[in-house]
Amino acid sequence: MKNILKITGIAVAAFLIGCDSFTDSLETAPASTMDESLIFSTPGLTRSAVDGIKIPFGETNSYRGRFLPWYGFNTDTEWYNSSESTSSDNADLCIYDAKPNNSQMNTLNNVWAMMYSGIERANICIKGIRAYGNPAADNDMGYLLGEALTLRAVYYADLLKTWGDVPARFEPITTETLYITKSSRDVIYKQIIADLGEAEQLVPWPNASTNTTTTEQVNKAFVKGLRARLALAACGYQQYPDGVRRSTDTELSVQNMYTLAYNECKDVIDSGSAHLESSFETFWKKYNQENIVAGGESLWEIPFSDGRGRMLFTFAVRHTSVDQYQANGANRGGAGGPLPHIFYDYDVADTRRDVTCVPYLWGAAVDGVSKQQLGALNKWYFGKYRYEWMTRRVTSTNDDGVNKIYMRYAEILLMAAETANELEGPAAAAPYLKQIRMRAFPAAVQAEKVDNYVNALTSKQAMFDAIVEEHKYEFTGEMERKQALIRWNLLGAKLDEAKAKMFRLQLRTDEYADVPSTLYYKFASDNESLIIYGLNHGELDDPGAGYTSFAWSTLTDSKINSIYKAGVNPDARQFWPIWQVFLDSSNGLLVNDYGY
Repeated sequence: MKNILKITGIAVAAFLIGCDSFTDSLETAPASTMDESLIFSTPGLTRSAVDGIKIPFGETNSYRGRFLPWYGFNTDTEWYNSSESTSSDNADLCIYDAKPNNSQMNTLNNVWAMMYSGIERANICIKGIRAYGNPAADNDMGYLLGEALTLRAVYYADLLKTWGDVPARFEPITTETLYITKSSRDVIYKQIIADLGEAEQLVPWPNASTNTTTTEQVNKAFVKGLRARLALAACGYQQYPDGVRRSTDTELSVQNMYTLAYNECKDVIDSGSAHLESSFETFWKKYNQENIVAGGESLWEIPFSDGRGRMLFTFAVRHTSVDQYQANGANRGGAGGPLPHIFYDYDVADTRRDVTCVPYLWGAAVDGVSKQQLGALNKWYFGKYRYEWMTRRVTSTNDDGVNKIYMRYAEILLMAAETANELEGPAAAAPYLKQIRMRAFPAAVQAEKVDNYVNALTSKQAMFDAIVEEHKYEFTGEMERKQALIRWNLLGAKLDEAKAKMFRLQLRTDEYADVPSTLYYKFASDNESLIIYGLNHGELDDPGAGYTSFAWSTLTDSKINSIYKAGVNPDARQFWPIWQVFLDSSNGLLVNDYGY
């Protein structure tokens, strides 16, 4: 399992060496012991080449260590737990103050270069398969072409959401195209949306073929879902050099793109090829157990081998030392967490709350065994990522090997609700929103929390506002929120709303007036898990003997204000700057916009 990033076949690896840098790509012929026509007419060799498109995901300063750990902070629901640091290039990435010379990012092997390395690999595969593979919907070469088109779209999707306008490369690099300027994002969006339209005709549904039995291989449900996501991003609000607005390209109108997205989501839902897991906790336990069987809730995952990837290393509930659950090292996990008020904003009956928001960490181990200990009001942890839920013990000291979920079925349902609401009104959106909430709430309260709640959303605006809130409760900790807030034109407003909420929590006023300032805890029978009293609204009394009190009030003005840098307008910093090393090596053709 999970060998997807290991390209098989020395000859194919040699063939693709030329993709790893633009300079190498200047060679008039690839460095290969095999002819291109042989590689791309042989399914096994083509499979190795297409798997090679995924290699850049796991490179040191690529998705593994730079993009996934940092893109997505800070939002109205999640933040970098050290965002208060005043002289940290890490914090700058999160508080909307990144600079072109950021020390974490300004290297030639940064994710910017790795994304283009993946694109170049994809371009070579796409060109070769079209020329020599005879691809069709009913053969392996057709599937491989569809996968290559999809992987290229993934790289471009992440480039666009991170940098806005970027160079467009849809053919292998030549000496004439080594240096190019940025292209309009509209042009790129239209191309990758069209590419995914082709890909969805070539790849089968989950489990409909031996090619689609795991979540590490693309399938029709994911391709359609990604196409829907990109359609909404393409027509959504975003920062252009002349301000925050929607695209003026009529092909990318709200009507066109919402119709496309709605139809794609409907196809996935009607196919029955994917579904919500029975419970929220069960889904996340399966994720941490590295269950990659297709046909469930996870639609596609960025695959990492056991010795690559840093999802738990970065986002897990903090482990202070090596202990009974992990040998990944000291102070693993806990780089980010939910904002302090998020736990209290969940309905107490919402089963997503305690999975998503964790108030404790694992303390220093004694004789190899650690116990849970309370943290602080200003430092919560993402409970979706837990070493203690894994079945494999992580022994690498630098990586954990757990995949990144790139899309799950819950997003299909929320996109369906959003687009149905826009196109047909709240009644059409209601069934999709109800599915999300039915999984979230126990059967005993579903009449009130699902049916009555959703049925009361009788206007487009009320339904839209509810979808925005539901997105928060469903996806906190998954780094999906930032792009959604941007395309809704809500980034700055929601960050300010979150600041105001945290100040009210700090003062225990308004909706937080009954939030306790003291917690009480004792250990469960396993002598490592905490039983906590005082987390819920109104639990203000002392539970009595056997409990130990713990102050729960640390939330300073400076910490709250660090959600974004003072004096910075987040809506004018929606994108990271292109890093200086790439500006310097662009022959003067790349520049930063957006006031950088």
